Amino acid sequence: MWNKLVTALLTALFASSALAVGRWVDVEVYDRRDGRYLQVYPFEGRHYIAGRPGAEYEIVLRNRSGERVLAVASVDGINVVSGETASPAQAGYVLEPYGSMGIKGWRKNMGETASFYFTEHRHSYAARTDRPFDVGVIGVAVFRERPRPLAYAPDRGRYKDAPAAAMEREEKLGTGHGRREESRAEYTRFERASSSPDEIVAVYYDTWANLAARGIVPRPTWRDRHEPQPFPQRFAPDPWR
Repeated sequence: MWNKLVTALLTALFASSALAVGRWVDVEVYDRRDGRYLQVYPFEGRHYIAGRPGAEYEIVLRNRSGERVLAVASVDGINVVSGETASPAQAGYVLEPYGSMGIKGWRKNMGETASFYFTEHRHSYAARTDRPFDVGVIGVAVFRERPRPLAYAPDRGRYKDAPAAAMEREEKLGTGHGRREESRAEYTRFERASSSPDEIVAVYYDTWANLAARGIVPRPTWRDRHEPQPFPQRFAPDPWR
């Protein structure tokens, strides 16, 4: 009875986890293969999601404020726009007041991105460009805009899309450099109110098995392992119809 109660409490705790992280900008990760937002699991002051190798994903940003903000995004320590080793001082995407956008991949030019997808650490874009040390984290540095003079005509240009017990562990998960797809962007003017970000959001990711081995997510039961059983049912069931 006590074990069942503890299990129920743990299940409720994990189920109550949020999907978005952030104060100025909500950051969510959308699994494009399964068509769902990935659950966020808080653990020791950090936020984690579980990805599946081969699944393409999208970073979804939602501006919670009534002013424009600049979001400088990185994956595995690499700026998603420029491909440089990431720094908050680099290029990013501008979000309109209460606006949202999706970042589907590494920007290749003003009309294309190379899709993000979960893959083994050794096949990640970071590892393949000799930068393997920060694999496993998505980052967003948020900057507020310096107030513009009233006489200044607002610039209508903006980014329109993403530029818009011991348990066996699997290889650490990373993000690959996937297929190219259309994703148009435009330049816009943005002056940061400060050289320091108003917020830095970090979402860490790995496989479910690796997160479970660290106690971040529930361990899978035997039914979750998808192992074939020679006799899955002991007795003959009634006919369906």
